[in-house]
Amino acid sequence: MKILLTNDDGIEAEGLKLLVEWARTKGEVTVFAPKVQQSAKSHSIEIHQCYEVKKSGLFEGIEAYSVDSTPADCVRVAILGMKKQFDLVISGINCGPNLGGDIHYSGTVAACYEAAICGVKSIAFSAAFLSFENATRNIERVYEKIQREHMFDFADILNVNFPESGDEILLTKMGPAIYTDEFDFQPDGTIKPRLKCLYEGTRDLSLDTDATMTGHISVSPLRYDLTDFSAFELIGKKVG
Repeated sequence: MKILLTNDDGIEAEGLKLLVEWARTKGEVTVFAPKVQQSAKSHSIEIHQCYEVKKSGLFEGIEAYSVDSTPADCVRVAILGMKKQFDLVISGINCGPNLGGDIHYSGTVAACYEAAICGVKSIAFSAAFLSFENATRNIERVYEKIQREHMFDFADILNVNFPESGDEILLTKMGPAIYTDEFDFQPDGTIKPRLKCLYEGTRDLSLDTDATMTGHISVSPLRYDLTDFSAFELIGKKVG
């Protein structure tokens, strides 16, 4: 199996190094990762300026490239630019969760959206802010469950979040955002965003937010198609 690895924390991030060590036991691994931190860049791509793509020797025995652009561009360069073919794209292991409505901002998950557009199945792995220990301890179990239950027969993208502790794996759907920003206006005219937590401690374990925040591993099937199919059907009937 040919596997493309990427992330949004940058090619030197600890989570990517841990992911490489695990993924190399699954097949032929190639890395295309951002040169610098690209968190919360969502699905942005560069279409106006040139950017550097440079071979990296960070991972022994692994073909790797540093891309001075976004996670989505990492996937685009690998598949569309260099014409490489992959059976699976894995993004992560992100430092911090990618849950609920905050998924829309995630560069980690956006790389998986881009993979889906290119016709390749993908997994986003995200860990708790404080430690990768639980993620690395359970990543094999999660992957085995994905394979055993043939999840990719039904979904193109799987978003996996590991809590700081806890190993029960739950199938979940996207919950509400757990973070927002408040803005501090500076004397020099600039604005500084300040993260604010919205999570109120609810316990609906069908939601990725509640499941992960209460110590469960959440696995959520996602799709890049943003069509509101319910509205499409209702509007179609009304117009007809």
